[in-house]
Amino acid sequence: MTDDAPQDDRPQDDPPQSDRRRRGLAKMAEVYGFDLSDGPGDYFAHTADHLFGEVWTREGLTVRDRRLLLLGALAASGLDDVAEIQAGAALGNGELDPDQLREIALFLCYYIGWPLGTKLDSTFGRVIDRYTRKARE
Repeated sequence: MTDDAPQDDRPQDDPPQSDRRRRGLAKMAEVYGFDLSDGPGDYFAHTADHLFGEVWTREGLTVRDRRLLLLGALAASGLDDVAEIQAGAALGNGELDPDQLREIALFLCYYIGWPLGTKLDSTFGRVIDRYTRKARE
């Protein structure tokens, strides 16, 4: 190694970050509205590399389009905890506003059933309350 070669401080068993991982981490930061550091293990690798590095970065749909589809799927599955994360990110990123979230919940009531739609509306209400309080600070 020459003296002017760039130094790599990573341990020998820690390979350099791939372009796909960098693209995935950048898309995750865009989608969630905050920076995420690289994580260990296969689960994180598949999430960052494939889901965000390949699927969320495909052309044809915007992040907002994908978020709307995801919110519908989460609502239909009763996964309000994940829907809460997605709704908060959508508000924070300016993709959706509180009125639009309420409209989504009402619209979905007719397709996923009133109990799941009501659960979603309640979840969105909590997200909107936190968002509104934070905006006032």
